[in-house]
Amino acid sequence: MKIPKFQDLILFENPDIIVVNKPPFISSLDEREGGEINMLRLAKAYSADAQICHRLDKETSGALIIAKNPEAYRLVSMQFERRKVKKIYHAIIEGTHTFDDLTIDLPILNAGKGNVTISRQEGKKAETHFQSLKYFKHYTLVECRPVTGRMHQIRIHLATQRASIAGDEMYKGEPVFLSKIKRGYRIGKDQEELPIMKRFALHAYEVTFKIDESNEVTIHAPYPKDFDTLLKLLEKFDS
Repeated sequence: MKIPKFQDLILFENPDIIVVNKPPFISSLDEREGGEINMLRLAKAYSADAQICHRLDKETSGALIIAKNPEAYRLVSMQFERRKVKKIYHAIIEGTHTFDDLTIDLPILNAGKGNVTISRQEGKKAETHFQSLKYFKHYTLVECRPVTGRMHQIRIHLATQRASIAGDEMYKGEPVFLSKIKRGYRIGKDQEELPIMKRFALHAYEVTFKIDESNEVTIHAPYPKDFDTLLKLLEKFDS
């Protein structure tokens, strides 16, 4: 995989904070010992004291806040803790779903090793709001606004509505193939058809937070190429 130039990912920067558009397939932090590149390493090579303020799943693209110094890290971390950071994600989900400011508040239990489940007894409070933005024949583009920040929160909350994110196999979401949406599409003999997106269709679209005691910013992260391509193909062949 081609490692992007950190400077090319920057959406916002001041002396204390950077917001980048994280590419898919790069972890936010060190996942394990070894040489795997991640956003923290890329950030530290750019600014020595950089710290990642929150995590995005490895496959999720979009707005990621990085602090350049301990004071900025504290400022942003406190906002996350107090649920003052407004986050908007966009997801492409299976099926046509009319979510009109739907609130899902099912508690989530982190069972370890990347596994989470809904558990009313042992789970921690989790709340997400969903709004349908665009309808296709077989899919829906949805805005997701998580209030809490539990692991896999958006993914599992959507799965409870039988609205798994396209390509999210962990939560029964299936990859999107062109042959499924384009009439008469035939793949060549002996050729294997690849999915339009090689990951689940979730993107951290926008983040709003305070960069100091009195100034708030809203940073918008444009769709990466794969997410944009899937939307364009759905518009062309599935509307």
